[in-house]
Amino acid sequence: MRQIVLDTETTGLDIANEHRIIEIAGVELLNRKLTKKSYQIYLNPERTVGSSFKIHGLSDDFLSDKPFFKNVYQDFLDFIKDSELLIHNAEFDIGFLNNELKLAGLDIKIEDRVSKITDTLSIAREKHPGQRNSLEVLTDRYQITGYDRSYHGALIDSKILADVYLAMTGGQRDLGFDDNSSKESQPGFSKDVSNDFNLVTIKTLEDDVIQHENYLNSIKTDHGNN
Repeated sequence: MRQIVLDTETTGLDIANEHRIIEIAGVELLNRKLTKKSYQIYLNPERTVGSSFKIHGLSDDFLSDKPFFKNVYQDFLDFIKDSELLIHNAEFDIGFLNNELKLAGLDIKIEDRVSKITDTLSIAREKHPGQRNSLEVLTDRYQITGYDRSYHGALIDSKILADVYLAMTGGQRDLGFDDNSSKESQPGFSKDVSNDFNLVTIKTLEDDVIQHENYLNSIKTDHGNN
């Protein structure tokens, strides 16, 4: 079982406001074991990063000589090909990745290239109903240590999420099921992409998402006062 734990960093939260991806990263799990195979790339977003710099620490100058997504997408698609993607709040990252593919003039979607997409946020909500389940909270809850999180970064967050996922799912070696109907009946699992893919929609009214948006708003306010 090949799984890719994936994360992105972006210039903001809203594709409608022309926010773009500036980093994509992922790590590989084979039969629930972390391998040495990983993927990471920084991207030129063709716009300024703005106040999001305070979150990820990636400056306009740093990103200015990085490649455009349209010129490097194939290596990324090859890395995730036929895998199960594990993403925390998958709707957000998949939405941004599909937008990048669209802007590159490609008539394909991420779900066309992978076998399955699993939202680890949905798994966390099932295990811890009524509680905050951001990656930061889960890192503390499962006592995941040894990472410097001075800034958000797609690669380090992928590694952390891999540890969190393995801790959340305990000793289970295979989270799949023998037939599609079984998968669909389990919270936190998407259907097989090859059979009418249906990504679970994550509503953004949870406390952890609200706090993140409030934080971004505070950054905009501070920026405007400087």
